Amino acid sequence: MARTPFEKYGGFATVSKIVMVFYDRVLDSDIMAPFFDDVDMRRLTDHQTKFISQALGGPAAYTDDMLRNVHAGLGIDQRAFDEMIVLFEATVREFELEEEDIQLVLGELRASAPVIIVPVGSSS
Repeated sequence: MARTPFEKYGGFATVSKIVMVFYDRVLDSDIMAPFFDDVDMRRLTDHQTKFISQALGGPAAYTDDMLRNVHAGLGIDQRAFDEMIVLFEATVREFELEEEDIQLVLGELRASAPVIIVPVGSSS
């Protein structure tokens, strides 16, 4: 039976390292850092590790409604979302994931855009 990328790269241990390096980049970003001023980063890292694990074929189940609720009111725009993609891609490339797996996880992240980005003119 074929292994998932989650299994291939070492499961939660590796994904957790990827997420920690990613958030180091996020907190250094002029675009992204303001979104995290009052955030419990330990808790966020745990949730993001589970989300990225899911995107790589591992366990955890985040629904669009859950993502929408957790990002509601944050005012995330296309610019911030695009910056997140750039930072995440740089991070997974540093961890030398195979191109197919990089595109898989980036595709999953991009697919979440409609429930994370606040449409222009929206009050939420």
